Amino acid sequence: MNSNNTIPLFVDLDGSLIKTDMLVESVFALLKQNPLVIFHIILWLLKGKAYLKNQIAARVEINPEMLPYNAAFLDYLRKEASGAREIILATATNSKIAHGIADHVGVFKDVIASDDTTNLSGKRKLQKINEYTHDDKFAYAGNSTKDLPVWKHADEIIVVNPESGVEKAVGKLGGASHTFKESMPSLKTYLKAIRVHQWVKNALLFLPLLAAHKANDTALLLDAFIAFIAFGFCASSVYLLNDMLDLSADRQHKTKCKRPLASGSVNPVIATLLIPALLLGSLVISLFLPIEFLLVLFGYYITTVAYSFFLKKQAIVDVLLLASLYTLRIIAGGAATSIFPSFWLLAFSMFIFLSLALVKRSAELVNLRDSDEQDVKGRGYHSSDLEYLHSMGAASGYLSVLVIALYINSENVLVFYRHPEILWMLCPLLLYWVSRIWLKTGRGEVHEDPVLFAFKDMQSRVIVLLAVAIFVTANAF
Repeated sequence: MNSNNTIPLFVDLDGSLIKTDMLVESVFALLKQNPLVIFHIILWLLKGKAYLKNQIAARVEINPEMLPYNAAFLDYLRKEASGAREIILATATNSKIAHGIADHVGVFKDVIASDDTTNLSGKRKLQKINEYTHDDKFAYAGNSTKDLPVWKHADEIIVVNPESGVEKAVGKLGGASHTFKESMPSLKTYLKAIRVHQWVKNALLFLPLLAAHKANDTALLLDAFIAFIAFGFCASSVYLLNDMLDLSADRQHKTKCKRPLASGSVNPVIATLLIPALLLGSLVISLFLPIEFLLVLFGYYITTVAYSFFLKKQAIVDVLLLASLYTLRIIAGGAATSIFPSFWLLAFSMFIFLSLALVKRSAELVNLRDSDEQDVKGRGYHSSDLEYLHSMGAASGYLSVLVIALYINSENVLVFYRHPEILWMLCPLLLYWVSRIWLKTGRGEVHEDPVLFAFKDMQSRVIVLLAVAIFVTANAF
């Protein structure tokens, strides 16, 4: 099909002009304001999709500047508009949101969109286009199988990031004059979206087994590994939920804007479906473990959801909660293997993970200070809090070393170690590591989750190896 820039061009929004879905984004934006609104959403949907979209649009504000646009297609529209071609945004998105996006883009002569009674999709969109053109010729740009009824009557077809089967269907209609395709998200992109790299934190589930010196028990190791997978699925479900709720804030962040959901690399519809799917997978896997593990997993999920919706905005509460989520992993590992973590292990984890949680917040404040901003978006901190967080975090890290020292001097250590005095070498190692990570945080050299930083940092790896060597030597003949 040949291009004809003398006829008006009608442009779809979701998946075409932008690499996201405005209804899904709007729903999560509203849920972030108040998760209990989910019951209202169900009632609104019973009155029709148009009514639902209208009610949501009246309650949320979408920033068009931060949306992920299809760059190549947008460049094409700007060239067409500069040639005096009439371009109209034709979308099933609610009129309020559609007009805001159209005003920002600046290439559209007019907008036709859904209102409180009509969901402008499929045949209804075609009818509206025909009314607009008085049944004259028109071109249409879209991406979905829902656009086929419009394409069947269009005099020019433009395809943008087509869904599966769309190109074949368009070929039967005479083909497209222009096709704009970006590469499909790879498996690596989806793994990044569910943050598989964060699963390294779940190695804490093996800690009760190691601390009890039962790592050679194959059955318990298998239980710990099953728990590791179940916890990973559960955590990934929450990571996706958190990213969907934080889309607006992430797009304004220097590095988080590159995340698969914020950048538009992963369709938010798919992400929304993955949230319950991953959680269900986690629950099914948990059935192979003691009921206590399932209870701890449930507690972890409820805590992380509460963090995502409410508590991440509460200064100090958020870091205490982050620290507790690490400790919950240790408790979960104990529940999976029926080995309850000792007082010493829980006390150490509380202080060391509070220190790391404060590293995470302090690193954000360092970036804030360097960019001359005052507030962390979506958090309860100001740039002036950096000094206090630094002091609290370093103190908490040093307290974890004190716990180690007290443990080495206790009678409990004699149960597991033949030469407990060798364990004293752990103290200067840990003191060095805590001091170093806080020094690097103050310099602005910690740009990610501190646990992942430690995992990638060569000196941290060496310290871990030295610590393992100390434990082994202390238990040797």
